[in-house]
Amino acid sequence: MLYLKHAPEGIMASELKQSLISARVPKAKQFNVADVLAKAGALVKVEPGTRPNRWSLTTSGETHVADLLGLHAPQPEAINAADGLTALLGRIGDEVIEGYVEEALTCYQVDARRAAVVFLWSGAIRHLQQAALAYGTSVVNQAIQKHDQRSKPVSKIEDFSGVKDVTQLLAFREVGLLDKGEWQTLQEGLDLRNRCGHPTRYRPGAAKVAAFIEDIISIVF
Repeated sequence: MLYLKHAPEGIMASELKQSLISARVPKAKQFNVADVLAKAGALVKVEPGTRPNRWSLTTSGETHVADLLGLHAPQPEAINAADGLTALLGRIGDEVIEGYVEEALTCYQVDARRAAVVFLWSGAIRHLQQAALAYGTSVVNQAIQKHDQRSKPVSKIEDFSGVKDVTQLLAFREVGLLDKGEWQTLQEGLDLRNRCGHPTRYRPGAAKVAAFIEDIISIVF
């Protein structure tokens, strides 16, 4: 039934059965999926004009699935964060950054919070790098060297890979790209990114990740 929820144009009984088999559901090969769907009543519907029938869940069917799986309705802050990322995708204009944000949204929607944080940070720091280069490489390098003399000079965006993120944030503040409050908030975001990106047992709460997403969108983008 859950497969039907993620099939916006419906799914044929044969496709659903094959999905169950591929997922290695026990005894899936013996399932009479068509018969189960036909007897599901108000939980499912046939998409109009489809031959053979393509099935999808009704609203009551989605509620039934959520009850079976113990799923809970998303909190308002989670909905706002997802909506914010979706809206952001439509106005980035950079293929690389857009790719990171899109992956962050995908991860967030399936509750892969740590991955969402890591991907969104990658897109955000690249956006800041682009903005910093507009000040000129000599200005940027002077700011970087002030905070880390061991960092290599930057002449193009790829060169930032040799500069620590913490140093980059300090340099971005130095050139005037960030003010003190924004820098502090992004430093907190970097700390969260590092905890999420390293192999530990740490798993951030939904509210913390939603706040991270809101901060990144409002400050960086």
